[in-house]
Amino acid sequence: IFVDQFNGEIIVVSTGGHKSVELVIRTLSSIKGNLHCVSMFHTDSGKEFDNGEQRLDTAIIEYQGFPYDNAIAESTFKALKTEFIYPNHFRTLDELNLQLSDYINWFNNHRIYCSFNYQTPVSYKLSTT
Repeated sequence: IFVDQFNGEIIVVSTGGHKSVELVIRTLSSIKGNLHCVSMFHTDSGKEFDNGEQRLDTAIIEYQGFPYDNAIAESTFKALKTEFIYPNHFRTLDELNLQLSDYINWFNNHRIYCSFNYQTPVSYKLSTT
């Protein structure tokens, strides 16, 4: 999952059988927009980044693994886990993907945040542009 630090919007998600460099690359590749405008993204420096560190640095963008700099993403991960992952059981990856797509739509377009003046991530972004 990649989260826009500006408005907390989930901009892209990929799922797979394992966390891997390939999953990260596939996720980054599916982001709509110009990644050259992004100077850095934050990560928890999980194992999926260990083997691909230089590949990510040279092919995509520099990354840092400091959770304190990543409060919006960490908050999003917590919400995703408590609101979506923990209460549900997914029998297949396809079932997860279908329900996750619905959740992300709700999260971005219907879930309001007090820190964004009681707006959704999408409406906050639109109101500031």
